[in-house]
Amino acid sequence: MKSRYSAPLIADEAPDAPARSDAPSFEARTYAKVSRRLIPFLMLCYLGAYLDRVNVGFAKLQMLNDLRFSETVYGMGAGIFFLGYFLFEVPSNLVLHKVGARKWLARIMLTWAVISASFVFVKSPVVFYALRFLLGVAEAGFAPGVILYLTYWYPSARRAKALSLFFMAIPLAGIVGGPLSGAILHGLHGTMAMAGWKWLFLLEALPSLVLGIAILLFLDDGIASAKWLTDAEKALLARNVAGDDAHRTAHLSIRAFVGDRRLWLMAAIYFCVVLGQYGLTFWLPTIIRKAGVADPLWVGIFTAIPYLCAIVALPLVGMSADRRRERRLHLAIPMLVSAAGFATLPMLGGVGASIVCLSIASAGILVSSSQFWSLPTALLGGVSAAAGIAAVNCFANLAGFFSPAIVGWLNDLTGKSTAGLVFISLAVTLGALLVFLVPARSVNR
Repeated sequence: MKSRYSAPLIADEAPDAPARSDAPSFEARTYAKVSRRLIPFLMLCYLGAYLDRVNVGFAKLQMLNDLRFSETVYGMGAGIFFLGYFLFEVPSNLVLHKVGARKWLARIMLTWAVISASFVFVKSPVVFYALRFLLGVAEAGFAPGVILYLTYWYPSARRAKALSLFFMAIPLAGIVGGPLSGAILHGLHGTMAMAGWKWLFLLEALPSLVLGIAILLFLDDGIASAKWLTDAEKALLARNVAGDDAHRTAHLSIRAFVGDRRLWLMAAIYFCVVLGQYGLTFWLPTIIRKAGVADPLWVGIFTAIPYLCAIVALPLVGMSADRRRERRLHLAIPMLVSAAGFATLPMLGGVGASIVCLSIASAGILVSSSQFWSLPTALLGGVSAAAGIAAVNCFANLAGFFSPAIVGWLNDLTGKSTAGLVFISLAVTLGALLVFLVPARSVNR
């Protein structure tokens, strides 16, 4: 089924249609215009989402002592977010496909901002678990919703670069959020008789609140409603998306959907990617502290370095994937690079060596997170894309529950982080091997 938010096909003879000789440059200018309008704003929104999702890793530096939580309690709370995410992600994407991105993405952001700020009231593990679960419910559908939304604008041949730019919000959240979180913990602890970790949750919820309102004013549901595009530009975009849809599965029954081995393979690959991603995200501040950095401010500053490396790698790999029309190696190689970074980290000591290994692991896993989505979006279209993207993402994001929970349990069991890091490295390596089970001809477009 075609989304009612996609533009109808418009006749080639639009009043402002370009001459044939100018067609390639007109197309390049049109997509540059779309990217300038959409990508920076969506990146900013995801930055707010990711900041609210993972700032618990910094809050942990003070919260565990204040509330007398164990590493296992923290790992369980960090991971239980993804159970709420799992249960509500597919319904969320189907609602977005029906009612439009503008209203639904705004609802998501406003809800999670309120819940994130509510962490100031945490006093027990039960409340901690409940709020983390509700945060997952609130945020369910945002990332897969944006991925689906980008399929309304970009054909497969241009999507890897767009996704890479969008996913740059993750390392940007680390670059901005690390020093910001460290500064809040360092500078506001005890202000107005409130702990620094409470200020952290309260202040970092504000950007999401503002951006949730901004979505209603700025975002368009699709090509047809974009007043900032000319008729010729709309015709070009709609024609390219329609041509791309002809190569994808547009309709899928529930039975065929559940029995589609491609989707389960995609979910398994992304499960391994997410295991590595959140193994890094939720434990990065702790790893740097154990390397010998005590001050929360400097922990925050040092956590920005691995994300800086990732932000350089993301667009370079995305552009290479689109230029070469090659998807599998551009996913598998970064995964193996990341696995090497995780595996090497326990063998080395000191802050400098740890930062190098973490930078390798971060660049590899965050590139993998963006490059992965070139695979399922090349296979599915219409309602199948809405359900398929959400289903792959929600099953794979269960790794977000298992990763911190298992690593936290291994840390408590062994008294050190070595076992957890080896576990993450092996999981990411397995995912890289699974990539080669995806037929190249079905995704290299």
